[in-house]
Amino acid sequence: MMPKLLSAIMLFVAVVFLSTTWIHGQDQTAGQKPKPPVRAALEQAQPAAATSVKSAAEKYFSDVELLNQDGQKMRFYSDVLKNKVVIINTFFTTCTSVCPPMNRNMEKMQEALGDRLGKEAFLVSISVDPETDTPPRLKEYSRRFHAREGWIFLTGKKENVDWALYKLGQYVEARDDHSTIIIIGNEPKGLWKKAFGLAKPDELVKIVEDVINDR
Repeated sequence: MMPKLLSAIMLFVAVVFLSTTWIHGQDQTAGQKPKPPVRAALEQAQPAAATSVKSAAEKYFSDVELLNQDGQKMRFYSDVLKNKVVIINTFFTTCTSVCPPMNRNMEKMQEALGDRLGKEAFLVSISVDPETDTPPRLKEYSRRFHAREGWIFLTGKKENVDWALYKLGQYVEARDDHSTIIIIGNEPKGLWKKAFGLAKPDELVKIVEDVINDR
């Protein structure tokens, strides 16, 4: 009975609903974390062609500029989150403890998604050490986990990455303190969950399926 009880407790703890107020301008998640020391130029002006009416999610997350593993510029909300189901984790390439097993779990979710990757759901891995993790380094690292199109690795200017992490509630002052929490969100539905990134892959896949199906 004890193993079953412990498993049930771990699964209960692993899955946590984020408050829907998270994307309605109330910074509850990030408020529990340290704040980035530099904020200048983080909430960048939107491109001239952008509409003047922003959604609550866009106002909250902002469109700070990041870089993917191919060196392409990506706006945090418009290009990474908007109208997508996303599975987000944080890591750094020189990490030898929790990052490799957590990214292996991401790889397992990639396998489970199959052809739906890049269509129904996107994997997003954000480096907490952007000064070391350049796009070429991320590209090389992504190959270790057989990343396919639809799995995005992100870096960029440190202040921009820190701001994106802060809005996700994942900002840390020291890279080794980064979270082992995976964030699974359905941005169009406003549904966001957290899960323990080192949980059993099949448990994580079930959470992802529930978010895709809006449950």
